[in-house]
Amino acid sequence: MFDIHKIRADFPILKRKIHGHDLVFLDSGATSQKPESVIKAMDDYYRNSNANIHRGVYELSVEATRLVDEARKKVANFIGARAEETIFTRNASESINLVMYSWGRDNIKSGDAVLVSKLEHHSNLVPWQELCREKGAELRIIDVDENGMLKMSDGEEKTFSENGLKVKLGSFDQLVDDKVKLLAVTGASNVLGTTPDLAEMIKKIKVKAKAVTVLVDASQMVPHMKVDVKSMGVDFVAFSAHKMLGPTGMGVLWGKKEILSKMRPFMFGGDMIGEVKITGATWAELPSRFEAGTPDIAGIVGLGAAVDYLEKLGMDNVRQHEKELMKYALEKMTPLKEEGLITLYGPKDVEDRGGALPFNVTGIHAHDAAQILDNYGIAVRSGQHCAAPLVTSFGVPAMVRATFYVYNTTQEIDYLIEKIREIPKVFA
Repeated sequence: MFDIHKIRADFPILKRKIHGHDLVFLDSGATSQKPESVIKAMDDYYRNSNANIHRGVYELSVEATRLVDEARKKVANFIGARAEETIFTRNASESINLVMYSWGRDNIKSGDAVLVSKLEHHSNLVPWQELCREKGAELRIIDVDENGMLKMSDGEEKTFSENGLKVKLGSFDQLVDDKVKLLAVTGASNVLGTTPDLAEMIKKIKVKAKAVTVLVDASQMVPHMKVDVKSMGVDFVAFSAHKMLGPTGMGVLWGKKEILSKMRPFMFGGDMIGEVKITGATWAELPSRFEAGTPDIAGIVGLGAAVDYLEKLGMDNVRQHEKELMKYALEKMTPLKEEGLITLYGPKDVEDRGGALPFNVTGIHAHDAAQILDNYGIAVRSGQHCAAPLVTSFGVPAMVRATFYVYNTTQEIDYLIEKIREIPKVFA
């Protein structure tokens, strides 16, 4: 049973007062709060098991190594993967950069095309811009419609070039051909909440571009819904711990073993080598090959505890709770929209979106609106949300964004709406 009151009691920070008001945290899209079990697991490691892993035969080192191995298995099982294919990084950005450097530089060449979407976070756009510029490849971008849905068939195709980068913008069907060697796409937009139909996209692209490799930025997907990487038909999946109740500074890259085993290391140093001589080195087996140096051991332990917490809740329950919150929020904010008080962005159907609700208050900059809401204890994000091309395509410089997670309630949404109505009064 999804007991929201019991869940909220697990998060110490929700007891805080902000400017004299109860904290209403609606920025989990940027980073989620941490339950007591995650905090305790990391604290226990430092208090009782602190040692480096894979380095010693003494008890503490063996114990720390076991904690990391157990956490890796938990994360792998959580996404339907094998432990050896599950690589720990610092965040999803590093995971994507790992693929860009270790796979992209060896597999993308002049005349090829990399396909992304306008929904992408900068972390899944800028690396491919730079790779295409370096290799002389073409960057193709799937456009979005007025509701933030990807244009799959209809749309105006545009081609332009700047600073050595060739770009083509259009619909999915217009952009897909056998020149496309990589599809790098989000599983859920961090701005609009849009959840692309990945199954349909992958099915279509593998018919038209048989040599295509598929990477999914699942940073806003893995924390919010059940994910099985093996059934997705993809080659790489990247996500971050801090968006799924875990600590900051921890990320994950999953990749198919047959691809990872052919990739060169991203970084070099301790623990990623097989043998070192004065004249060179060989690389360790997976996943150690891509994990140079001492990892964030406490962070890995914390991620394992976060997975335990989410498993206990049940990811189907997590997704259902967010859909109910989004449906409620859209219904309650509709009158504000009809009054001309706000503009809402994103898909109209909750089945097409995650837990992100972007909006603007008419005539008021997003930063001003967010700061006023903060005075009432409401934490929302404002700006371009590391997705400038997407946000500005709606004709605005910034948006206010409320994002929901397991600890949010309909009462908090009511409070948000009540205080949105107060914003224009400040400037009256």
